[in-house]
Amino acid sequence: MLQISPVQHVRRGSWLGRRRVQLLGAILVAAVWPLIARLMLTPNLLWEATLNAFYANVVAVGIALWLRLSVEPYPGIRSSLVILPTCLAAHGSVLAFFFFTRLPYDRTAFIAGFLLHVAWFYLIYFLVQRRTAMQIGVVPVGSWRRLAQLDNVSWIRLDAPRLDLARRCDAVVADFSAELTPAWEAFLADAALAGMIVYQIKPLTESLTGRVEIDHLSENSFGSLVPARGYFHLKTLIDFATALISLPFLLPIMAVAALAILLDDGGPVLFRQARIGHRGRSFKVVKFRTMRVSKGEATDARAAAMTGDLDPRITRVGAFLRKSRIDELPQVWNILKGQMSWIGPRPEAEVLSHWYVGEIPFYRYRHVVKPGITGWAQTNQGHVAEVDEIHEKLQYDFYYIKYFSPFLDLLIVFKTLRTMLTGFGAR
Repeated sequence: MLQISPVQHVRRGSWLGRRRVQLLGAILVAAVWPLIARLMLTPNLLWEATLNAFYANVVAVGIALWLRLSVEPYPGIRSSLVILPTCLAAHGSVLAFFFFTRLPYDRTAFIAGFLLHVAWFYLIYFLVQRRTAMQIGVVPVGSWRRLAQLDNVSWIRLDAPRLDLARRCDAVVADFSAELTPAWEAFLADAALAGMIVYQIKPLTESLTGRVEIDHLSENSFGSLVPARGYFHLKTLIDFATALISLPFLLPIMAVAALAILLDDGGPVLFRQARIGHRGRSFKVVKFRTMRVSKGEATDARAAAMTGDLDPRITRVGAFLRKSRIDELPQVWNILKGQMSWIGPRPEAEVLSHWYVGEIPFYRYRHVVKPGITGWAQTNQGHVAEVDEIHEKLQYDFYYIKYFSPFLDLLIVFKTLRTMLTGFGAR
């Protein structure tokens, strides 16, 4: 059990951890320095193009910081995995602007700005963020003791409702459902007016764990778990467009995978299985076959639908396809048919889904959004099949539904890239 320390043990982090310092440093390193270096080396050449590259690097720094701030409410944002993708997305969007407008820009200064931008934030990460845990002051009223079970945060007990003590912390958290005294209520109001972040215990716990508890859902919880319909329809259009655009690039990869399956194990290349999708509808998911073809009739359909650790049915090529997630690529057809999304809760086999509905409360509610090729549970938990594991997986799925947004999807994309490189959670 982790401890909640008294406030006198709080020590503030490095000045490098301040956002304004990071932003100013990024502009100086990634925009000003390439401009100065270029003008010193070639003072009479490329003035307009170099100046455009300077403006482009400044804008890219701002976009990248905005993207990082946008995914801040979600777990995992302190990881170094978001640095390179956000910098790539920011500089890539600026590069697209130059491509369509045909404005001149200094490619050397622009590329140098990108590399220095990435290097600056990795330096910040290794010097400050990797070693520094966020320090949150805890109002010792209500269910505050449960916070000690959550790691990656330094919990500081506030022994008195004094604003000078709270200012030594990065934020304050309180259980608003508890009976707070007038002194603590006044303290929380003063902290908010002073510009401090004031958290409620339940949303903060969800943010730190990436899960929504399903044992204590109330009727109000279901209202908050309804996904944003506007983004739901926009995401459907984005899914279809990106699937259509990516198909020419994915087809060669899928052709090589299909040939490898034929050479390794023969038999059918594709595997089709009935799964439960959006609004509880059944559909046929398409994947590359990674297991040996069954010689006889399965005696237990539920057991046959599960994949265990080191499952002997998995072929040699199948093991690689599973680890790299290449076996999921044929599901682009399911996306084009509107049955799936790139990102969402994984669709379970129909026989397993019916079993889970009878065993786990609220399980069918996960079908309120489209299932996805990758998702929040997959990047945090990996592949699971047993009821106790599915219970935890459902908490991840509910978190995704509750905080359904393009920024959470963006974070899942970042985490999926790490998953593909490491093979995390594959079976």
